[in-house]
Amino acid sequence: MGKNTDAAINVIGHRNPDTDSLCSAIAYAYLKREVTGGNYIAKRAGQINAESKFVLDYFQTAAPEYLGDVRTQVMDVEVNRVEGVGEDISLKDAWGIMKEGMLQTLPIVDDNGYLNGLITIEDIAKSYMDVYDSCVIAKACTPFQNIVETLNGEMVQGNAKERVHSGKCLIAAANPDLMESYIDKDDIVILGNRYESQLCAIEMGAKCIIVCDGALVSFTIGRLAENHGCFIIRSPYDTFTASRLINQSIPIGYFMKQKHLVTFGRGEFLDDIRETMTKKRYRDFPILDWNGKYFGMISRRSLLGARKKKVILVDHNEPTQAVDGIDEAQILEIIDHHRIGSMETMGPVFFRNQPLGCTATIIYQMFQEYSVEIPKRIAGLLCSAILSDTLIFRSPTCTQVDRDAAEKLAEIAGILPEEYAAEMFQAGSNLSIKSPEEIFYQDFKKFELEGVTLGVGQINSMTEKELDAIKDKMLPYLKKALSEHEVDMIYFMLTNIMEESTELLCAGSGATDLAFKAFSLPVETEPIILKNTVSRKKQVIPALFIALQDPD
Repeated sequence: MGKNTDAAINVIGHRNPDTDSLCSAIAYAYLKREVTGGNYIAKRAGQINAESKFVLDYFQTAAPEYLGDVRTQVMDVEVNRVEGVGEDISLKDAWGIMKEGMLQTLPIVDDNGYLNGLITIEDIAKSYMDVYDSCVIAKACTPFQNIVETLNGEMVQGNAKERVHSGKCLIAAANPDLMESYIDKDDIVILGNRYESQLCAIEMGAKCIIVCDGALVSFTIGRLAENHGCFIIRSPYDTFTASRLINQSIPIGYFMKQKHLVTFGRGEFLDDIRETMTKKRYRDFPILDWNGKYFGMISRRSLLGARKKKVILVDHNEPTQAVDGIDEAQILEIIDHHRIGSMETMGPVFFRNQPLGCTATIIYQMFQEYSVEIPKRIAGLLCSAILSDTLIFRSPTCTQVDRDAAEKLAEIAGILPEEYAAEMFQAGSNLSIKSPEEIFYQDFKKFELEGVTLGVGQINSMTEKELDAIKDKMLPYLKKALSEHEVDMIYFMLTNIMEESTELLCAGSGATDLAFKAFSLPVETEPIILKNTVSRKKQVIPALFIALQDPD
């Protein structure tokens, strides 16, 4: 029996991923695989926006799989890969499997691998102690093959594939005259080597006679049995032992638990199953795979050794922006270019934070440091991220390091930065057909300071006309978003890339007044136009936080 040892390391950006978050995750996972050979996989914590989709399609890169929650799941537990058995195997064989594997519970599956039921040590014990029905072998539709194997015998006459459907099981200890009074049609008769007893059982219509002590069956008895449709099983055991063992030939399906089984899927979170496991007094619980088929078994003790999901965070380092359940995950690394937030880790991590315009620039530097050649596809992704985050080098967050990196990456990728960026932004700003919700979540982040939570979204466009159309959609939606996210204030930035300006929309009690204070605007300024302002990270968030901390 093997163990489940899946152990991927998820490289993931923030919720509502932008192009930098997405492309940096893909590129860094590639770099880590090249350097370490480990199982590093890029994931995404939200939906892909139009701009990022354009980038992925342009460089023929598959989108990372969605990972919305990194809490510990059943798949992170050491699952005991107990092999399922068919419901026709005998109690004796089931006991042998359980004894050898030191199992308390045995799963019973059908031919397609779906769970039919469970049988426990207790169930097997009850089958010995609580069964007094001499017809139980027939009621359980026991295959004759089970009887042959359980009694270590051989089928002298008859078809071992047939099943017992009627009759009782008895021992022929009396003389033939008395036997006639209690042997009925289709009975199974356990007897010795007495010719008269064998003959009587056959003539009374027994379905099967079990000849004990390894006694030979005469030619005459064999022919008579064949003519009467009576099976003959020859066993080396004496009649006492044979009678004691024969009930162990009953198929486990007769005693298995089928109803109200408590099963868990591999994707279920441990938080959700702990309470159920505590309420049930079972030792083991079956696990089903993604297709609903039986996978393995876990116990309450298994949860103690659950492995936390391993993650590397890129382009963020604040819990409010991270994938759900981050407090339960094992953070291995953080690669970021934003302010240092309140992320806490259980142990020391590799934390690389640089004051650059884009996380992708840091990833590019790491490729250089490790002397790993950058494939054309990866270069295109990294270059796209830099062009996006720096708004084609117009953002105040852009440094010469970002510009140099983008130019070298563009050369590898075979693109002209300005022309390609214009096409990329055009694809991303085609927002006329999108709903307010889709626009809002294209790039939305939460920030917290001194007990106040701000939500700040941003959309970039090359034209004022498109921004005006978006504004009409977004103003009524912000109040709904304020309630859904349980934040104190929401801001939405309508950024004109070409004009290098932003119109700031506000929602929430005190949000507009805070904006006036942060940007030194006259009271009742409408609309709020921020000239030479395009960066949420470097221009808007710091100004709002400074205003929050200012008691005046």
